[in-house]
Amino acid sequence: MVQRIGGLVGLAGHRSSGGDMSVSDGLKANPASGGRKRSSPFLVIAAGLLIFAAIIGAAFLLWRPATLRIAVGPAGSEDQKLIQTLAQTFISEGSPVRLTVVSTAGPVESLGLLSAGEADLAVGRADEDMPKGTGAVAILRKNVVVLWAPSGAPKKAGAKKDSKSKIKEIADLEGHRVGVLGRTSVNVTLLKVILSESGLNPDKVAISRFSVSQITEMVKDSAIDAFMTVGPLDSKITADAINQTARLRGEPAFLPIDVSEALAHKHPLYEAEEIPGSSFTTSPARPDDTVDTVGVNHLIVAPKSLSDATVGAFTRALFAVRPALIRQDPGGSKIQKPDTDKDAAIPAHAGAAAYIDGTERTFLDKYSDYFWAAILVLSVLGSGAAWVRHYIKRDERSLTSEHRDKLLAHIAQVRKTDSVEELDALQEEADEFLRETLECYDDGAIDEGDLSAYSLVLEQFHHAVADRRAVIAGSPVGTSRIRA
Repeated sequence: MVQRIGGLVGLAGHRSSGGDMSVSDGLKANPASGGRKRSSPFLVIAAGLLIFAAIIGAAFLLWRPATLRIAVGPAGSEDQKLIQTLAQTFISEGSPVRLTVVSTAGPVESLGLLSAGEADLAVGRADEDMPKGTGAVAILRKNVVVLWAPSGAPKKAGAKKDSKSKIKEIADLEGHRVGVLGRTSVNVTLLKVILSESGLNPDKVAISRFSVSQITEMVKDSAIDAFMTVGPLDSKITADAINQTARLRGEPAFLPIDVSEALAHKHPLYEAEEIPGSSFTTSPARPDDTVDTVGVNHLIVAPKSLSDATVGAFTRALFAVRPALIRQDPGGSKIQKPDTDKDAAIPAHAGAAAYIDGTERTFLDKYSDYFWAAILVLSVLGSGAAWVRHYIKRDERSLTSEHRDKLLAHIAQVRKTDSVEELDALQEEADEFLRETLECYDDGAIDEGDLSAYSLVLEQFHHAVADRRAVIAGSPVGTSRIRA
């Protein structure tokens, strides 16, 4: 296009009386013409830098680590220690997720922060009062119910022999008292479910609650006939309670929950489990044989309002760093994937389920509709802008058409004239037409096609002028004028 404009300028500047200058001659004469249509290299560089900065900014926003608040407690508990180790592992492994640990008094308070929107994730037991819409992200560990009765009552000073316990199974608990370890009421609720499903009236079994710091007091209490804990198989709390029982009240007898399958079917929050022989690190290891029991999951949960992409990223990062986490804290080996069945008691969060089931959507899957919509909108806007510009420049296009038509008329006039002065006047008018046409092109009122058409007419005009000058120069009249 620069050459085309140069040719037009060259033609306009050619006024020799006998010369015949073609468009190609004009191009050679003005190779650098084009003026305002050439792009400044500084504008190109600036545009490139702007695009590069936009790409870097988008990449920073997309790939910067997501920071999530996770509520867990109580302070100093195994759960909190594990989550703190997980937060450090995310950093050391360069994970795209970061955790801010929010310490609470326990699972109830953790779930309360989740419900209030003051935490993104929380650690709690499946049978806690979960906020509406909460989904499971991961199973932090599986807890099992351990029920046992001592073989005798606490030894009393001066007693010749110990009294023997008559409790051999759950059915024998009616009319007796059970000591339950744990500060929350969920363990008591679970015990009542077990008693009810075992055919007992829960109201006929007395229940006393003790904190984990009161193990010795619980075991020494002669009013307590059986004990219950809920925790992982390697729970130090359970092992300590069993050891204390054996030391103070004789060998413990473990009470199997024979209705565990039926209980789990009726109460989906619980699961039928088994306690393998020698599971507890006591001296000697206990129990002697497998014991049927009931389990309940300890979960990392997230609200439905937390985006699927964020939860999916956390779940992916969690299981990616799990091997490294286990090296730092063996408790990490208990972390498992949640149940992704839609009819699960606490269904997996959609983001976690997508990762586990392998149905995560890629970046293009998620945003392709937006891309196409943006392209369509830009296309419509571009077409609209072109139409508006075309409409605004209609007068300039009309002016170019008039100039082209006048040049066509001038060609006929040139071929009839015998006056050099008239040819010069027509040439000057053609030069003015060219100047205005180039301005229209610079303004975008006409395109290359219009300019090419105008160039063709201008070329024919100059050919006609050159031919006519030659004729005039060769005629007697012309010769006399030249001599004069």
